[in-house]
Amino acid sequence: MYARVPTPGNGADSDPETDRRSDKKSGGPNAHYSHAIPLSTLLPTSNNTTTTSTAATANLSSTTQPQTTNNPSDQSTTHRLLVDFQTDGASPSAVFTLKTPAESLAALAVDPVKGIAQLDAEYRRRTSGLNSLDDGSDDGETLLAKFIEQFKNPMILLLLASAAVSLLVGEVEDAVSITLAMVIVVTVAFVQEYRSEKSLEALNTLLPHYCKVVRNSSTIKVLAEDLVPGDICHLTAGDRIPADIRLITVNDAELDESSLTGETKPMRKQVDAIEMGSSGSQSAPPLAERTNIAFMGSLLRNGNCSGVVIGTGKNTEIGHVFTMMKGVETRKTPLQASMDELGKQLSLMSMLLILVIVLIGVYQGRPMLEMFTIGVSLAVAAIPEGLPIVVTVTLALGVLRMAGRHAIIKKLPSVESLGSVNVICVDKTGTLTMNRMTATRVFTMRERGVVDVVAAGSSLGKTDGAFAKTVRTAAFHQLIRIATVCNNARIDNARESIGQPTEVSLLELAHKTNVEDGRSTHTRISEIPFSSERKLMSVTAQSTITGQTNIYVKGSLDSLLDRCNRYFVSENEPLRALDGATRSLIRAQHEDVAKHGLRCLLFAYSESGVVVADANGDGVGGDYVFVGFVGMTDPVRPGTAAAVNRLIGGGVRVVMLTGDSDDTAGAIAREIGIPVNNKMQGMMSGADLDGVDDMYLEEIIDNINVFYRVTPKHKMSIVRALQSKGYNVAMTGDGVNDAPALRLADIGISMGKSGTDVSKEAADMILVNDDFATILYAIEEGKSIFYNIQNFLRFQLSTSIAALTLVAGATLFGFANPLNAMQILWINIICDGPVAQSLGVELVDPDIMKKPPRAKGQPIITKALVYRVLLSAFCIVFGTLFVYRQELAAESSAARITTMTFTCFVLFDMFNSLACRSVSRSIFILGPFTNQMLNIAVVLCLCGQLLVIYQPFFQAIFQTEALRLSDLMYLVCLTSSVLWVDEGRKFLKRRRLYPGGRGAADTFGKYFGDSKV
Repeated sequence: MYARVPTPGNGADSDPETDRRSDKKSGGPNAHYSHAIPLSTLLPTSNNTTTTSTAATANLSSTTQPQTTNNPSDQSTTHRLLVDFQTDGASPSAVFTLKTPAESLAALAVDPVKGIAQLDAEYRRRTSGLNSLDDGSDDGETLLAKFIEQFKNPMILLLLASAAVSLLVGEVEDAVSITLAMVIVVTVAFVQEYRSEKSLEALNTLLPHYCKVVRNSSTIKVLAEDLVPGDICHLTAGDRIPADIRLITVNDAELDESSLTGETKPMRKQVDAIEMGSSGSQSAPPLAERTNIAFMGSLLRNGNCSGVVIGTGKNTEIGHVFTMMKGVETRKTPLQASMDELGKQLSLMSMLLILVIVLIGVYQGRPMLEMFTIGVSLAVAAIPEGLPIVVTVTLALGVLRMAGRHAIIKKLPSVESLGSVNVICVDKTGTLTMNRMTATRVFTMRERGVVDVVAAGSSLGKTDGAFAKTVRTAAFHQLIRIATVCNNARIDNARESIGQPTEVSLLELAHKTNVEDGRSTHTRISEIPFSSERKLMSVTAQSTITGQTNIYVKGSLDSLLDRCNRYFVSENEPLRALDGATRSLIRAQHEDVAKHGLRCLLFAYSESGVVVADANGDGVGGDYVFVGFVGMTDPVRPGTAAAVNRLIGGGVRVVMLTGDSDDTAGAIAREIGIPVNNKMQGMMSGADLDGVDDMYLEEIIDNINVFYRVTPKHKMSIVRALQSKGYNVAMTGDGVNDAPALRLADIGISMGKSGTDVSKEAADMILVNDDFATILYAIEEGKSIFYNIQNFLRFQLSTSIAALTLVAGATLFGFANPLNAMQILWINIICDGPVAQSLGVELVDPDIMKKPPRAKGQPIITKALVYRVLLSAFCIVFGTLFVYRQELAAESSAARITTMTFTCFVLFDMFNSLACRSVSRSIFILGPFTNQMLNIAVVLCLCGQLLVIYQPFFQAIFQTEALRLSDLMYLVCLTSSVLWVDEGRKFLKRRRLYPGGRGAADTFGKYFGDSKV
């Protein structure tokens, strides 16, 4: 239940629900930091830190006695308090993490036992706003307006003008085809933009519907969006945190904050104030170090706790993520920018063409209207109206191929944009690593050295090899017995794990090695759980076989090793004294494992009886027997190192961003091949980022490959700095904290399995299998699509320029047109469309990663492409005019002249399509039949051409006549010249790339010997 009371100042008849909607609609005071507190006024007031334990609630109530505002006369106190909160931009968690529980309660004027009054809660809600990320604001832009917005694209405007002019000059077929292409492109763009806006809505799913609070000395259930600063919340295992909360009591509380902080293991919470850094700076601790704060959206995995609400709605840490996401503008992909530029270039070319044709016609004394009509018709013919459809279909086919590679592309242009990526900012956890703690190193005194665990991945099968020797020892069996008895995790029959990641990894180690779970032969008597102060877990258990009662302990080296006086080697050998030399050996082995970023747990036991906690909660005595330790880590995904190596070899820089420590980040970076020299060079912390401005970051960012302990704000700063340097940046992430940077990056990549809904909605691509190697395939596909787009652009533009040159030349010099209107329409729609589309699905070049990424701002129409277009167009024009001139000289009939010229042009088109399959690879190395779609398109086009020549119905339409077989053979030999000329160009290009060859055979063998270039 939850209560509603009239709000002071609005009259008794005021409706709180109506007020709620009013606040939400207007954005309310919650649209800014409504209670951001100046650091200078809320720092601990003394050097004596007040420590509040689990049972400290009563003491807080009796010693603090804050003056709560339980009646209207006291509202001015709350008003002044909340107004003061607006004088600084610091987030509440950054301030209250530095304060003791008593100081926090006093600052918010609340009694931890009584809570705040319902009347006071309504007043505070009016000041702080609703506890919601949705402010109800709307830019007022309708779906129709957004749809119309798409028509501002230069290419769309050009097509729109072309369709209108085509209709005016009577070319209905052209007008229809252009309009169809325009509608398809506009609709796809509109749908993509509409879907991209859903990322902001996904954040609200992290807010629970109800929560338990204390108000008027009673615990009640209220709507989570009604929480206000000062509310006392009670939370139990399984609850999602409804706001940013300063904890005042904890009982074995562990929160999953991975979506916000990037930490893989649950964060153990405590209530003590966090001290400032030793430097004395006023900067707050990183999120991962604010262990006395429960952040909105995180999940309470274990235990229970209570605390005071310090931040609601957008004034929470996750609310800041929301604000950053909303402020990121959607960027155009390189392909979209290139297509816009192409549209402008074609528009300029069309206008110049019309102007030149009209001026020449006027100079010749021909009617201006006639010349204008001819000029417009030629300009429309010069525009490849099928280009937008071909691009869209090519990208769509790329999306389908990527889906088969376990990558979902949300925005079509993103497929090609991946090919221009030259920096990947990758989140370590879940992307480079498996996001699953795994035991990878084992130390026992039997081996007196660290042994690598074989098959340390997720498999639960038996192990073999060198590790088998260790598995068979009594020392290892004793270690597993302690690790499983002193364990609260479990793995069900479906191999689904439940519990702490470190404890799950120990159970998996037992399963891998086929060693019996100690819990099956022991009865637990008592337990003292792990705590951040104790750093030990103790379990007393009795063997069901021998009846022996032992104390089994696991913990950190510093907490456990000094409590051990002996060590275990074998059941057949007596326990040995743990002397100084042996302790030094254990510490050295432990240090060697820990420096690689592994978390180590020591295991020991005692036969001294039942555990009884002493004054420090440390358990009984110090006479423990050391057995060994296990090193655990989140292992690197298989194939990641190879993928990183190929990316770096292909000119793509890999930068790691993580919330983990420097040791862990550095160890993983070195393991997968990211260049890192030491902590001072190649690595940078989030705290260091706070101390530099944007200009300095841009200067040094080329030398930093690993950023650790970073926040969402840091990630955005890093992406912006890289983009300012001219890089095309891809960003991977799976958490809510990654979402702003995912939207800001040129390409955002989210994880399909471990990714949050927020990160998936903000991303352009989703990795279904969470495998980093999939990004390599995506970049290969992107590069291939870019070159394929260039190939079919070359094909279409060379055909359009050739046809335009023939018709324009004939018109200007007073000759009959070599190609009539129906023949040009046949070439543009029947021949060019399907063949050009087939060029867009050319197979990926196996050595595509050896080509450097496309430079930022590089146009899709390059000088090299223009050269190839003009070369092909020249061959087509020269050959067609040669046939046309021959037929005129032979005084052939008009039907034969147009048939020979028309067929010659079509055959040139088909051979040109074969030449356009690759920039430098010979058709004979590619294989004439490897692109089946192209072969089918060419065969169908040739069959259609034969119908046009020999079928009487089509002869009448296209003004053709039947040709002799010798005519066709002659035309085939002549038109194949465009292929041979291009083969010569490719040969010369290869010789320039690979100088010193001994001839064509050597060049082909060196360049194509394995058919990978």
